[in-house]
Amino acid sequence: MRFKLIFPKWRKLEHQTEFHLPPHGAVVFAAEIPCDVDLSFVDDNLETINFDEPVDMVGISVLLTCQLSRAFEIADRYRAKGVAVIFGGISATLHAEEVATHADAVFLGEVEGRFQQVLDDFKKGRLQKKYDYLRNPPDIRRVNTARRDILNREIYNYRGVQMFDLVHASRGCKFNCFPCSSAFLGGRSFRPRPVKKVIAEMEAIPNNRLFIVDNSLAQNRKWLIELFQAMIPLKKKWVSHPILYDDKVLKLAAKAGCWYVYQAVIDTSDVIHNRIQMLKDHGIGVQGTILLGTDDQDETAIKQLVDFLLKVDLDMAEFTILTPYLFTPIRARLEHQRRITSNNWADYTCDRVVFQPKHMSAEKLQSLYHYAWRTFYADMGFQLRMGKLFMQVMQREIEDGTLHRYDHLQQRRFGRKSVIT
Repeated sequence: MRFKLIFPKWRKLEHQTEFHLPPHGAVVFAAEIPCDVDLSFVDDNLETINFDEPVDMVGISVLLTCQLSRAFEIADRYRAKGVAVIFGGISATLHAEEVATHADAVFLGEVEGRFQQVLDDFKKGRLQKKYDYLRNPPDIRRVNTARRDILNREIYNYRGVQMFDLVHASRGCKFNCFPCSSAFLGGRSFRPRPVKKVIAEMEAIPNNRLFIVDNSLAQNRKWLIELFQAMIPLKKKWVSHPILYDDKVLKLAAKAGCWYVYQAVIDTSDVIHNRIQMLKDHGIGVQGTILLGTDDQDETAIKQLVDFLLKVDLDMAEFTILTPYLFTPIRARLEHQRRITSNNWADYTCDRVVFQPKHMSAEKLQSLYHYAWRTFYADMGFQLRMGKLFMQVMQREIEDGTLHRYDHLQQRRFGRKSVIT
């Protein structure tokens, strides 16, 4: 059987330098494909889909809402040729009803131990329209090392600098943050993978740089300490979403190779200030994920927020506009208040206003988004700030002998002081 797995392209965030990370959902799914299936993978962002290549079934892995329009285009083209198409992934689950109109089957929920049934049904000519496991997650111990061998690794670098490989150490999130759909997708029970299995997967990844994509590394102190202690000998360098703000945990995270943390910033409170300073005190960089357009922000508050970020010397900032994704608490509230102004999923890229802000016009919020990017990066552009972060990690990699071969090539080409320009 010939199975083609596709990751659809999408329009990238305005103002941000374009680079591409290897998709995570696709390689996790691929681990559940039996070895007797001829599996191929195409990242539509960087590779060309050969629609004429013979294939029995196509799987479309949809992470982001803004990928849907391209995903539907791909699916419709294959189905017109008589090829069966199955959808899976986060946004396929969030938009299951709409996705079903472009699919022969939709897979909802986590895949471990479940996909063989899909293949058996397909071979017997009785493929079901929906395979719904959303409220029945598998035993977390069933999660195996992802199939990264399906990736064309040569394409995942930026100007010769090797990017991250994505890996997850847990699923589920006990928090229910207002812009996030994690509670709907993975449940509110924290489900950590056995540390030995996480370490085995990290060891199997040839890349020295990892992005631990767990919703939050702030849910179980004992497990975190065990995980970080086990990671220290790997000498990996990694980034993550927020880590528990605890001195012992952060000290171990730094020893385990924590490079920088994505910290959500929505206000100028002492709590946020202290979190940023605490990370810096442990030698961990900070990339702020800055949310614009919340109900407690007016024009003055947003400008003060940008000033605050410059004052605390944030390493990087990624400004985003509040976006009401399906099955998030903020979506429910804005729908109730009739403030959603667009359901054009192609605009759900976090750089377009698709709702009515409380204290300003949509046009004003859009202009403040541009203001925030221009102001924060006025003295040192995005690429230079990113280059500074990469130079820091390269120095650490030189010291422990783990610098990637792509980066050696880049150093020889440009010299150490200008790896990213």
